[in-house]
Amino acid sequence: MDFPSRQQKLREHLATTRFDALLISHLPNVRYLCGFTGSAGLLLVEQAGSVFFTDVRYDTQAHDEIKAAKVVIARQSVVPSLGEWLGKRRRRARGWTIGIEAEHLTIAEKKRLVKVRPSGVTFKDAPPIVERARMFKDDDELKRIRAAVKLGATLFDRALEVLRPGVKETDIAAEMEHEARRGEAEAMSFPTIIASGARSALPHGRASDQPIAAGGFVVCDFGVILSGYCSDQTRTVWVGPVPEDARQAYEAVREAQQAAIDAVRPGIPAGEIDAAARKVLRKAGLGRYFTHSTGHGVGLEIHETPRVAAGQREILQPGMVITIEPGVYFPGKWGVRIEDMVAVTAGGCEVMTPTSKVFLAV
Repeated sequence: MDFPSRQQKLREHLATTRFDALLISHLPNVRYLCGFTGSAGLLLVEQAGSVFFTDVRYDTQAHDEIKAAKVVIARQSVVPSLGEWLGKRRRRARGWTIGIEAEHLTIAEKKRLVKVRPSGVTFKDAPPIVERARMFKDDDELKRIRAAVKLGATLFDRALEVLRPGVKETDIAAEMEHEARRGEAEAMSFPTIIASGARSALPHGRASDQPIAAGGFVVCDFGVILSGYCSDQTRTVWVGPVPEDARQAYEAVREAQQAAIDAVRPGIPAGEIDAAARKVLRKAGLGRYFTHSTGHGVGLEIHETPRVAAGQREILQPGMVITIEPGVYFPGKWGVRIEDMVAVTAGGCEVMTPTSKVFLAV
């Protein structure tokens, strides 16, 4: 990863703002800019360079991982160390305005920052500058995301091997997560969703101890973190004899998902992708059963910008990676969702997810 280049681009942007420096506290943003993978750290970026603050637990790790930044190890906690460092630079820092990532700081954390700041230093809320940079994945990031997607896809193969009536949802999830660890995943992108029967109508129905029963859909939504990057995939299967209305609902969702994928290309607003999916479901008489947005960005975090939803005006550009995941949900009955990860390319898009979407009954 080209961390020096990322920091330089941030400095170039910084020069166009009212900020003298940016304090990066959101750990995915810290990792993006300098490579740190621990759980405690602050990165201060200014024109003269960058300084990373962490505590003694990460002394060795920080010196091994941090690129393009000076490392300061706090004697106790990180925020007072930042205050001490600013205080030592009182003359140079006088009149400084430091941008903070307000969306990622609690009220208590903001109070601690204000408490340790020396006179002449002001903290002000900054817009999501790093998040916007992270929307555009470089070649190294795309390579890592493809690898995460490929590993994630193998988990569905394992699910199909164990998914049978009488097996608990949690047991299926456990088999998938074990397969992920065997494939060297760092963690799951989010708690694995295995939602069967009436629970498949819950868009975020995490795996429960409910046994799989014949006569319903099972929504499998899962992802892994590999080399820091997330994958996200959903497939829905039917258990038992298939009624016609279930097959029709599934095919309508599959058609809607394909219409949305076909709409992905540079230069169009993200909201048009959402509109393409909804148009198909409305035509099938299922529009009111599609109750969430069509997708979201994915990268170091499972939910990133851009948001793929009605009215979203963010213009798609090459390097963006998004999910396409329309669904329909009939409360108390069942639900269907199909999800792939898609990269925006210069000529259209690349569907990263390799798994077939044909209707499956077990």
